[in-house]
Amino acid sequence: MKTGLSFLLLLFCANIVIGQSNFYHTDTIQEIRITFYESNWDELLDALYVAGDEDRLTCDVEINGVLLDSVGIRYKGFSSVSTDRTKNPFNIKLDHVHGNQDYQGHVKIKLSNVIQDPSFLREVMSYEIGRKYMPASMANFARVYINNVYWGLYTNVEDVNDPFLVDHYGESHGSFFKCNPDDLDFDGENSNLGNSYGTDSTDYYPYYNLKSEYGWEDLYELIDVLNEDPNNIEALLNVDRTLWMHAFNYCLINFDSYVGYAQNYYIYKQNNGQFNPILWDLNMSFGSFRLADASEFWDGFTIAEAKVMDPLLHLNSVSVYERPLMRNLFENSTYRRMYLAHMRTIMDENIASGEYQTRAQFLHDLIDASVQQDTNKFYSYSDFQNNLNSTVSDLMDYPGLTDLMEARNTYLSSYTGFAGEPTLSNVSYAPQNITLGETVTITIDATDEQEVFLAYRYGANDVFTTISMLDDGSQNDGTSGDGTYGRTLTNIGNTIQYYIYAQNDSAGVFSPQRAAYEFYELQSQINPGDLVLNELMANNENTALDQAGESDDWIEIYNTTQYEISTSGLYLTDDMTNLDKWAMPNTVIPADGYMIVWADEDGEQGDDHANFKVSSTNGEFVGMYYGDETLIDTASFGTQEVDVAYGRIPNVTGPGINREPTFNGNHECTTV
Repeated sequence: MKTGLSFLLLLFCANIVIGQSNFYHTDTIQEIRITFYESNWDELLDALYVAGDEDRLTCDVEINGVLLDSVGIRYKGFSSVSTDRTKNPFNIKLDHVHGNQDYQGHVKIKLSNVIQDPSFLREVMSYEIGRKYMPASMANFARVYINNVYWGLYTNVEDVNDPFLVDHYGESHGSFFKCNPDDLDFDGENSNLGNSYGTDSTDYYPYYNLKSEYGWEDLYELIDVLNEDPNNIEALLNVDRTLWMHAFNYCLINFDSYVGYAQNYYIYKQNNGQFNPILWDLNMSFGSFRLADASEFWDGFTIAEAKVMDPLLHLNSVSVYERPLMRNLFENSTYRRMYLAHMRTIMDENIASGEYQTRAQFLHDLIDASVQQDTNKFYSYSDFQNNLNSTVSDLMDYPGLTDLMEARNTYLSSYTGFAGEPTLSNVSYAPQNITLGETVTITIDATDEQEVFLAYRYGANDVFTTISMLDDGSQNDGTSGDGTYGRTLTNIGNTIQYYIYAQNDSAGVFSPQRAAYEFYELQSQINPGDLVLNELMANNENTALDQAGESDDWIEIYNTTQYEISTSGLYLTDDMTNLDKWAMPNTVIPADGYMIVWADEDGEQGDDHANFKVSSTNGEFVGMYYGDETLIDTASFGTQEVDVAYGRIPNVTGPGINREPTFNGNHECTTV
C-alpha cells in the first residue's frame, strides 16, 4: 500500500503530465509563471486599464515548465478588474511578439480571478455542464505565479476565437460578434438583439463588438427578422441552440447573461446562414448574480426567489427591459415545450442524478490546498469550504451550490411542462444498409403523444429539416394507430444525421435527449465516380483566395450525381503509401455541386484545409479513398505554371489537361 506522501507525489506528477498534454483538462491544475521585466508592472498594467485601450505589457510566461518569451499581457474583463485589487484577471497573448508562438495550439490565455464566487467552482462546473449540450469553452484551474511569488488560484477559460470556431463549426470566417455593450446600461436593453436602437446597422455599433472582418448587415438582418417576423427566424438563427442557452441559464440561475443585462454571450453565423449563440463568462452562475432578470425582478431578487424563478417569466409576465430572443421564441408553443424539455434534460442528467454534487466535491478537493495557500483570494478559506453547501455572506449573499440546486430541482420538477411528456422508444430504420439516392424509413414507438417530428440533415454543414412522422400505415410504420410512427425519406444522401421530437398538450421530449447537439447517424459509402477530382491548381497566385485572403493550392471536387453527398469517411492524399493522410470533414456537396479543398497544410483555418500541399514543379498525385482503401477517384499531373489549372475536359468526364482555371464552376474552355 502506498504511503500518503507517495500517493500525493504520484497524483501531483500525474496532474502535471496530463496538464502538459491538454491545457484545459478539467481534472488538472495548470501552472503558469509570469515574469515581468519591470518592477512596477502592476502600476503599468493599471495605467493601461485606466487608459481603456488594449495595449499590452511584454513579459515572459512559463506554462507547465514550457518557457515562452515576449508575450503580451493586460487585464481582462470589466467588473472583475480594479486598480485597488491585488488579484486581477489576465488576458495573455502568446504570439504578441513572436507570430508563431503558442502553447499546444493556443495563442490566447484567459485567466479569471474568481471574484463573486467563494466556492471557486461556479465557472469550471458551469462550462462542464454546458459542454454536454452546446459548443462551450473548456475551463479548469491554474496556479499563477508572478515573479516567482504564488499569486493565487485562477480559472483558466478557453477563449472564444477563431480556433474555437474551427473546432466546433469547422470554419471561422462568418459574421462573429461578442454581445457586450461599450457602456453597460443597468436600466437599458444593452445587447438584447432588440430593434429599438434604429433602422440602420450603424445604430448598433455601441452595443455589439464585431470580431470578424464584416457582419453588421448580417446582424441587423437577424435583429430585424427576430423582432418583426419571428415566425421565419429559423432561416437566420439556430433556434434549438438558442433554446439550450436559455435552458442552461435558467436551470443554473446564470443571469449575468442574456437574461439579466443582455450581455456576456457571442453569436457566430455559419455558412449555412444561421447564427449560433455561444456561452461566455460563467463566474456568477449558480445564483451569484441576482441584480436583475429584466422582468418582475428587474431590480434584483433574493436566494429564495432564485430557487423558484419562473423559467417563462418573460412570457407569463412582463419584460421591463425587452428580451426578444426569449419572448419571441417562447410565444411559439412548440419552441416553448422544446425549451422546457431541454431544461428537464439538464436537471435530470446533472442535478437530480447527483452528478453535479459528485463533480463539485471532486473539484473542491482538487483545489483545496491551492485555495488555502491563495493569500490574495477575495474570501476566507472557511467561506470556500462552506459555499459548496451553504450560503456565504459578504458584500452580498452567495448561495450554497447544493442548497440552491436541490431547491431548484424540487421546484422545476413540478413546473408545468416538465412532467407529462410522451415516451419514446425503439428507434429503428430500414433497410439496414442505406444506399445513396435510395429510400430509408425511420420509425419510433411513442405513447402519450399528439405529434411526432423527424429532423434530419445530410451533413454537419447542413441545416436540419423538420417533417412530421405518421402513424397511419403509409410510412412503413405498421398498422394505423399502433403507436409506431414512421417517415420514409427518398433520394437520400450517403450520410443521414437525425433526431426525433414528440409533444402533447403538456410537454415535449427528444430522442436522443441531447438533440440537436447529439443525434443518430446513418452512413454508407458512395461509388467510384460519384465524386471526382475535377480540377486542381498547384501554383495559385491570382486565381482565387481562401477565406483568409491567401493564394493557396486548391482541389475542386464535383458531385456527379443527382443527390446530396457527404464527404464523411473519405480521405484525400498525395501519398500512395498513406491513403488516409487527410480525413475529409462531414461536408455536404449538393447534387451537381462543387467543393473546394485548400491544400495548404493549415487546418487551423477550417475543416476545408488539407494537411498537405501539391507540387507545381515535379507534378503530383492526388487520390480520394475510403479508410478501407476503396478508391473513389485519382488525378495525376505534371509541372504546373502560375495560375494554370489541371482539369477535366469536357467537364467531369474528360481526361485531365492543363487549362485555364474555372474555380468552383463548370469548365468547357480551351487548353493553354
